[in-house]
Amino acid sequence: MSVLDNWNQWKDFLGDRIQQAESLGVNEEALTGFAKKIGDYLSENVDPKTEQERVLSDLWHVAGENERLVLARLMMKLVTSDTHAVQGSV
Repeated sequence: MSVLDNWNQWKDFLGDRIQQAESLGVNEEALTGFAKKIGDYLSENVDPKTEQERVLSDLWHVAGENERLVLARLMMKLVTSDTHAVQGSV
């Protein structure tokens, strides 16, 4: 099973990758650029598997470039806030 098959696994996967990049000193602007490139790739090459992914895909398709950067930042914020919340409860 792929991480793309389950919304929570996908969010965990992204959160982990962002934390790894931050620990290596990658700044937020670079992370946002990477997140946008991933969004572009997924939008063009991957069929959404969940309702949440479908909503993100639909939003991505109607968004302009600046709006896609905002969506990328929001997705980063979503997955990192989930990751920090889990770590704080351990």
